[in-house]
Amino acid sequence: MILTDAPDPRRGPLSGLRVVDLTINVLGPVCTQILGDMGADIIKVEEPKGDYTRHVGPRVSDDMGALFLGLNRNKRSIVLNLKDSQDSAVLTRLLETADVMVHAMRPGAIDRLGLTYDKVRAIKPDIIYASATGFRPGSSRRETPAYDDVVQGLTGTAAMNGWRDGVPDYLPTVIADKHSGYVLANAITSALFWRERTGEGQEVHVPMMESVIVFNLLEHLWGRALPATGGKAGYTRLMNADRRPYRTADGYLCVMANTDAQWQRFLELLGHGDLARDPRYERTQQRSANIQDLYAIVAKRLVDRTTADWGAALDQADIPNGPASTFDELFEDPYLLETGFFETNTHPTEGAMTLPGIAPSFSACTPSIRRLPPRLGADTHEILNELAQTPDRNRHENDLKIRSRL
Repeated sequence: MILTDAPDPRRGPLSGLRVVDLTINVLGPVCTQILGDMGADIIKVEEPKGDYTRHVGPRVSDDMGALFLGLNRNKRSIVLNLKDSQDSAVLTRLLETADVMVHAMRPGAIDRLGLTYDKVRAIKPDIIYASATGFRPGSSRRETPAYDDVVQGLTGTAAMNGWRDGVPDYLPTVIADKHSGYVLANAITSALFWRERTGEGQEVHVPMMESVIVFNLLEHLWGRALPATGGKAGYTRLMNADRRPYRTADGYLCVMANTDAQWQRFLELLGHGDLARDPRYERTQQRSANIQDLYAIVAKRLVDRTTADWGAALDQADIPNGPASTFDELFEDPYLLETGFFETNTHPTEGAMTLPGIAPSFSACTPSIRRLPPRLGADTHEILNELAQTPDRNRHENDLKIRSRL
């Protein structure tokens, strides 16, 4: 039996799977929250002081900061001191029931805890053992610490964000951590699919640096893709001073005409129908070579009307557009209100709590927010009680240690 429990269509496609989550901060919790949203039982193992993010951002309770709330729904929290032999025995028992273990520690740290892949698969041979660090474990940088700001610099992200004035700048989001978390979640589900077909567990590792470079170069590989062209990296259309949200009479509007037909309709709407038939702009290749001129024309024209007026006209012409919304404006966005994307529930200790919903949908099963972010150790007793009632084929001594905690 590969699944811990039978799949439940009311919980999502990963229901029945159990994930032991040893991660903190952002990257790992992003990964395990995705798996939890998809129905997996995520058991977040925390040290007695808890995840650092519990203390970051606005909060009602001291250990429930806003950053933690955004990263840790659909999880249960158990407090274990992994340097304590009794708590280590509890973790061993927990791993026997797990399908996946996730950590984001450097090789030296995980080795000191006695939780390397070889040691964990001796406990659960078919486990998916997943981790993410800044660099590849076998490299000279395997023990080098890496945080989002550093990785943004190393991967060209900061330079890309400062291309206009030549001064590197960070994106105002933890893009390296979040993207690497998504990559790790995808790698885990791929490994689970392999196990479903073969019965084999395996070790999965995601290096932040390479993951972000791949992400950045999908379009920015550009001239480097074909060395014979002598070109440089960087998609020229995106690195154009006039590619930005356009100022309107009362705000800003984002417009993206892409196809030949869309540009023809857009230029007609702007009162420049003659340019729609100009050889410089009529076809994609020629238009790309002269795109800066077109962007300048668009910018000059859009200031004449309001954002709403242009939006209505562009919608009528079937040209993709939308206002440059602030984060706070998203909570009043008519479309998001229509779909009920933001969910407000009552947390037992924090009161009303609003969280973004789950983006993917499935016809045969329904992902949902089943658990709000947990207080530190809130589920310790529940999890220990489950372990005490689960048959232990190999470690009766550990069962006794678990029962001593109840």
